[in-house]
Amino acid sequence: MQAPAQPEGVPSFLTVEAVAAFALAALAAVAIALLVGSLVRRLLLAIEGERFHTQPIAHATIKAVRRVTFVLSLLVLTFPALDLAGVNLTVGLHSEDLTRWTTESGARILLLVLLAFAANRFAASVIRNAEHEIAEGDDLKTTERRKRLHTVGATSRRFFSILIWSAATLMVLRELDVDITPVLTGAGIIGLAVGFGAQTLVKDIISGIFLIAEDQIRLGDAADINGIGGTVEEINLRTIVLRDVEGVVHTIANGDIRTLSNKSKDFSYYVIDIGVGYDDDTDRIVEIVRQVAGELMQDPGYAASILEPLEVLGVDAFKATEVTLRFRIKTLPLRQWDVGRELRRRIKKAFDAAGIQIPGPQMTVTLKK
Repeated sequence: MQAPAQPEGVPSFLTVEAVAAFALAALAAVAIALLVGSLVRRLLLAIEGERFHTQPIAHATIKAVRRVTFVLSLLVLTFPALDLAGVNLTVGLHSEDLTRWTTESGARILLLVLLAFAANRFAASVIRNAEHEIAEGDDLKTTERRKRLHTVGATSRRFFSILIWSAATLMVLRELDVDITPVLTGAGIIGLAVGFGAQTLVKDIISGIFLIAEDQIRLGDAADINGIGGTVEEINLRTIVLRDVEGVVHTIANGDIRTLSNKSKDFSYYVIDIGVGYDDDTDRIVEIVRQVAGELMQDPGYAASILEPLEVLGVDAFKATEVTLRFRIKTLPLRQWDVGRELRRRIKKAFDAAGIQIPGPQMTVTLKK
C-alpha cells in the first residue's frame, strides 16, 4: 500500500509523522524541564531553608531554569525525532549522535545526578535518625536536647546538601565537556579574597560555629540579642534571624552579637511584682497569692507547664504610695508568659473578692496660710 501523496505547496518535512515526532520531542522536553526544575527547587530549598517559600527571586529562578531547559531540550531532541520520522535534515543532531551521547555521557550524567540525590537523602536520613535516637523521651532534659539537635541537624543537612550538589554540578559540567578550570580558579581566587579581605565574614562564621557548638541558643528559643527580643527562627553559620512580637524579622550577624540573653533554656521564671498599701497585711496577701497559685497548679490546662510551687521572694521595695511584694513561679521554657498572665488574672479576682485594692497614684496637697 502506497503512502498518501503529499499535497502540493506543503513542504516535504510537514508530514503527519514529522508533526507527531515534533510533538513527542516537545513532550519529552517538557518532562526534562519539569525534572530539572524540581531538582533546582530541592537544591534551593536545601540552601535557603524555610526562607525559600517567601523569596520571589527563588521561584523566578526555577521558572527561568525550566524555560531555558525546555528550549535547549527541544532543540536537541527535535532533529533526532524528525530523523526517525523519515525527514532527512542536513543540520542538527541525528538519531545516531543522540544514541551515542545517551549511552556514553548521558548515562554517566544521569548516574551522577541519581548518586547525588541518593547521597543527599542518605545524609539527611542519617542525621534525622540520629536526632530521634538521641532525643527519645518526654522529660524536660530530652526536650532541651531535642531542640539543640534540631538546630545542629538543620545546619548539618544544609551543609552536606550544598557540598554534595556542588560536587555533582562540577562533575556534570565536566561530562558536558565544559572546561571547569576557570570555575576552580575562580573558587580559589574567592577563597584567597575571603582569607585576606573578608575578615568580617570569617568572624561571623567562626562566631556561628561556637554559638551552635556551645548550645548558647536553639531554634524556637525566646532571646534578646543586642537589645532586640524575639523568637529564634533561623540559626545560620553567618546570621541569626529573630521575629519579634509584632512579626518584624531581625537578621543579626553572628560576629556582631555583643549580648545574648536566652529566656527559654532548660526552664523559665515568671516574676510578679504586686504593689499593696501600707495599711494592708502583707502576710494575708502572701497567703492569698499562694492559694491562687496552688489552685492554678491543680488546673489541668496549666499543671503540666508549672515545674515548682510559687516562690515568695518577700518585700522588694518601699515606694511612696505602696509596698512592693515580689513572687516568681518556675515553668517550662516559653510557657512563663501564659502561666504568668493567667496567674495575674486570678490574683486580681482574688483581691477583688477579699476587698484588697492595689494602690494607684496619689497626690498630697498642703495649703498654707
